[in-house]
Amino acid sequence: MEMAGGSIGPAGVAKERAEHYQGKVTVYVIIACSVAAIGGSIFGYDIGISGGVTSMDPFLEKFFHTVYIKKKHAHESNYCKYNNQGLAAFTSSLYLAGLVASLVASPVTRKYGRRASIICGGISFLVGATLNSAAANMAMLLLGRIMLGVGIGFGNQAVPLYLSEMAPTHLRGGLNMLFQLATTLGIFTANMINYGTQKLQPWGWRLSLGLAAFPALLMTVGGLLLPETPNSLIEQGLKEKGRKVLEKIRGTKNVDAEFEDMVDASELANSIKHPFRNILEKRNRPQLVMAIFLPTFQILTGINSILFYAPVLFQSMGFGGNASLYSSALTGAVLASSTLISIATVDRLGRRALLISGGIQMIACQVIVAIILGLKFGKDQELSKGFSILVVLVVCLFVLAFGWSWGPLGWTVPSEIFPLEIRSAGQSITVSVNLLFTFIIAQSFLSLLCAFKFGIFLFFAGWITIMTIFVYVFLPETKGVPIEEMIFLWRKHWFWKRIVPEVAGGVESNERQGNSWN
Repeated sequence: MEMAGGSIGPAGVAKERAEHYQGKVTVYVIIACSVAAIGGSIFGYDIGISGGVTSMDPFLEKFFHTVYIKKKHAHESNYCKYNNQGLAAFTSSLYLAGLVASLVASPVTRKYGRRASIICGGISFLVGATLNSAAANMAMLLLGRIMLGVGIGFGNQAVPLYLSEMAPTHLRGGLNMLFQLATTLGIFTANMINYGTQKLQPWGWRLSLGLAAFPALLMTVGGLLLPETPNSLIEQGLKEKGRKVLEKIRGTKNVDAEFEDMVDASELANSIKHPFRNILEKRNRPQLVMAIFLPTFQILTGINSILFYAPVLFQSMGFGGNASLYSSALTGAVLASSTLISIATVDRLGRRALLISGGIQMIACQVIVAIILGLKFGKDQELSKGFSILVVLVVCLFVLAFGWSWGPLGWTVPSEIFPLEIRSAGQSITVSVNLLFTFIIAQSFLSLLCAFKFGIFLFFAGWITIMTIFVYVFLPETKGVPIEEMIFLWRKHWFWKRIVPEVAGGVESNERQGNSWN
C-alpha cells in the first residue's frame, strides 16, 4: 500500500561533481574497449561485403538469375544501372532485421547488462555467417541475412553504450570512436577480401560471406571474458561489484565522486519502469531530438550510397571491373585513416568543431562531383582519364571529411547524452533510426540515381547544409562533460533551457510515487 503523500523519489544526479573525478587510463579499459569495439567491425564488414558480393557473377547466377542475364545485356545509360528491387531487398533485409532486433535488445541491455547483448549479437552473427556461406537456396540466404541483422541490432545497441560507460570522461570521445574505427576497418577488410575472392570462381562469394564468422567469434568470446560496466552493475543492484570494477578500470581507490554519480543515476533509473515512455517527457526532449536527428543526418550525408555502390559507381564511370574494386579499397583505407584523425582530436577540439568543419568540406566535395559529372559525363560517353581520377580524388576527400566528423560522431554523441534511466532505450532509438534510413537509402539509391542523374550529389549536399546549421544552432559541446552530468548541459543551452524544466527533483516526484516501494 502506498503512502498518500508518496515519498519523493530519487532525483538523479543533483550536484555537479565532475572536478572530483579521478582515474587514469588503465590497460584494462583499453583492452575492454578494444574487444567490445570488434562489434563494430562486423557491421562494417557486412556493409563492405554485400556491395562486392552482389556484383560477383557466380553469386548472381545462382540466386538472382534474372539480374545476371540483364547485367550481361545492360546498356541502359551511365546512371541507370541494372536496378533490381529483389537484389536491393537482399541487401536491405539485414537492416530491417537489425531495426527490430535493436528494439528487442533494449530491455536485455538494461536488465541483463551490456555484456549480455554483446554475447547475443556475437552468437546470432555466427549463425548468420554460417547460413550465408553454406546457402544452397534463397531461403537460407535470406535467413542468414536476417540473423546477421539481429546480430547488428544487438551489437550496435550495446557496444557504443559499453564504450561510453567504460571510458574515463576526458577520453570518452576517443574510446567511443573505436566502434567507428572498427566499422571502417571492417569495410576496408571486406573490400580487400572481395578483391581476392572474386578470382576464386565459382565459390569465392561463399568465402566472402563466411569470413564474417571470424569477428563474430571474437565478439562472442570477448563478451564472455569482458567485465560488465560499473553503471550497469549498479543499475542491476550490485553496488559492491560495481565499485570494484570501477576501481579496477580507473586504476585508483578514489572513485567516490564518480561512484556517487552512478548510484544516484541508477536509483533514478530503477524507479522508472517504462524507459520508452519516459523518453517522451519534456525534460528528455533535447536528447530525443538528437537521438532521431543525428543518425538520420549521418545517413543523409550520402556516405552509405557512396561506399556501398562505390564499385558500381566507378564501374559506370568507365573504370574496368578491377579498377572499381581498387577504388573501393582506396575509399575504405581513407575512411579508416580519417577515423584516426577524429580519435586524436575529438576530446581536444570538441564535437562541434569536427561536425561543422567536416560538413563544410563534404558540401564542397558533393558539389564538385556533381559539376564534373554534369558537364563531362552525359548520355553515353565515359569520363576522360583525368576527370575520372579527379572524381575519385574528390570522393576520397568527401570520405575523409565524413570519417572525422559525422561518421564517428553520429554514434558517439547520441550514446553519451542520455541519462542512465533511458540510456539503453535512447541507444535503441539511435540504432533503429540509423538502420531505417540505411534501409530507405539502400532500397532507393539506384532509382534516385537514375532519376536525379548527377543531381543526386546535390541532393545530399542540400542535406549536409541543413545538418551543419542544425549542429551549429542546437548541439551543445559535450567534450569533457561526465556522462551522468549531461543533464546540466541542456539547462545552460540558449534554446533547450526554455524546454527542459529547471529542477529535476520536484517535477518528478508525482510520476514516481508508485515506484518508490518497488
